[in-house]
Amino acid sequence: MSDGGLLLIVVTIFALGIASQLLADKYKIPSIIFLLTAGVLAGPEGLNIINPDAFGAGLQLIVGLAVAVIVFEGAFHLKISKLRAAQSEALMLGTVGAVISGVLTAVAAFYTLSVSWEVAFLIGALLIATGPTVIKPILEVVPVRKRVEAALETEGIVNDVSAAILALVVYEFVVIETHGFSSILTQFVTRWGSGIFIGIITAAAAWYLLTQVEIENGKAAQDARIIVLGAALVSYGMAELVITEAGIAAVAAAGLILGNLDIPHKKEIKEFEDAISVLVLTFVFIALAALLSFDDLVALGVGGLLFVLAVTLVIRPITVFVSTYGGSFSTREKAYISLVGPRGIIPASVATLFALELQGMGRPDAAAAIVGSVFLIILATSFVEGGLARILAQKLDVIPMHTIIVGAGEAGMELAQKLDERGENVVIVDEKREEVEKARREGFNTICGDGRDLDILEDAGAKKAKIVAATTHDDDVNIVVSQMAKSKFDIDKIIARVNEPENKTAFKDLNVNYITSPEAIADAFENIIENPALWRQLTEHRDKIEVAEIEMDEDVSGIDKIEKQLPDGCLINLVTRDYEALDPQNVNKIRKGDILTIIGRRDAVEEAEERLDKYRPSDSLFKQ
Repeated sequence: MSDGGLLLIVVTIFALGIASQLLADKYKIPSIIFLLTAGVLAGPEGLNIINPDAFGAGLQLIVGLAVAVIVFEGAFHLKISKLRAAQSEALMLGTVGAVISGVLTAVAAFYTLSVSWEVAFLIGALLIATGPTVIKPILEVVPVRKRVEAALETEGIVNDVSAAILALVVYEFVVIETHGFSSILTQFVTRWGSGIFIGIITAAAAWYLLTQVEIENGKAAQDARIIVLGAALVSYGMAELVITEAGIAAVAAAGLILGNLDIPHKKEIKEFEDAISVLVLTFVFIALAALLSFDDLVALGVGGLLFVLAVTLVIRPITVFVSTYGGSFSTREKAYISLVGPRGIIPASVATLFALELQGMGRPDAAAAIVGSVFLIILATSFVEGGLARILAQKLDVIPMHTIIVGAGEAGMELAQKLDERGENVVIVDEKREEVEKARREGFNTICGDGRDLDILEDAGAKKAKIVAATTHDDDVNIVVSQMAKSKFDIDKIIARVNEPENKTAFKDLNVNYITSPEAIADAFENIIENPALWRQLTEHRDKIEVAEIEMDEDVSGIDKIEKQLPDGCLINLVTRDYEALDPQNVNKIRKGDILTIIGRRDAVEEAEERLDKYRPSDSLFKQ
């Protein structure tokens, strides 16, 4: 093809990509859906405007470099502080989960697609990957609780690397038989280890250039962006030269290290990485979607449909629930992760490479089965799971409440920690830079500025906030913040700290929730005196004890009907009706608007909330 024809294809891909991104932003739908649709419609199976064959053998190199940038960017954004929110679960999903998924997928492929065991295990290895290329577009438009986000992002990065390496090892072992069984683990570990080692070396070199080399030409931020992008490409290229398929492990390691180091111009680097990632993501998805052959999909027949159902509705849930057993995730959070596991670039690109080689070896049936099954899973999971991601998040209640805390002092930080442990989205605002930096080091989203400034509150996300808490030592600041939150943004719940008891009338007149320091301390002393056992449980063992409130949206004939639905380890401690506290034993009928206070073991209370969720109004602030 002429240079002009190739240029037209590239321009068309980027034009379709831009249109897809705009549609995704407008309708709050993951961009992957529009990108795949554009690729299929413009490819040989559609209008034939984009023909990937025009790139020749260079397409694989282009895809490899693009995936390297995307994985690097995803790892660069993955903070260790965020990872702590789902540390054990993320680790299990990336290790035990990968093994379970690969083996069960291979079994499903063997029995539903009627392929040989060698091809089945190759398909299983390829489909381990969920990948940041597909998770990122979903999480950009569907916010979820921090620990859920951390688990999905970490699983995507780790499994992308594992799938790329394992697929190549399995291919060499079971298909072309260049390695014996004894070497399969060695090959896998060698590629992982080599990639990580090269990634560490590259990250160290980039850190040295960013922090130790003085640049006085006024373009320090620009040079920092170039150095970081160079680190991604160099780590990938060096690792690939040393050993095939080690490049993804290298960029993942380099990105994770640099993203968690204190380097200059990090904000500008992130913005640049985001822009580059969007461009390469656009190109790769459209180009690979254009490779799709409907004949390969149709050839799978009913077996292909059964394979998709097995992978998405049986294998994925088994993988997630086994991997997260005994962890901190609620059943709803596990269900959401189970239903959102789309496959993307790594399976598509590697499957295409294997198919080309298998065709050259005279095995077209194996090539068609691999490409057909992989692309079928990609289309099914991307369209269905990506399209339903927001609805599922709402139904399963994993969308966090956006909370703004004005004041990064002890009270504000303690509140932020508690909300963060529950997975809520917290933004801390304070005009003292040292307090802001301290909160940022703790892993919180922060804004340095005066909380009484309308623009500052808007930057903190006041338009989407459910809660604003004013926790400063200055009552004047707290009341102005409360007034603005109420009058300008119509926040559902406003809580203010009152430092001087004589000022509480002003807060009461404003009709906001308030807590006075002296009264709170007095109540604490009273609780210690009157209820020492309960106080000890709620303070010394607060990581094991949970208190939850359920707002009722319907009448229930007897409280015993509610109590029978509670799991062991918790009980209804209080019924609040029209601001009056009632003993549950004296309440014969639960009315709409009543609030049930449940106390008990953390896991039991969380399960109780899930069981009683059907009684809540859909917009209740008591939703967890």
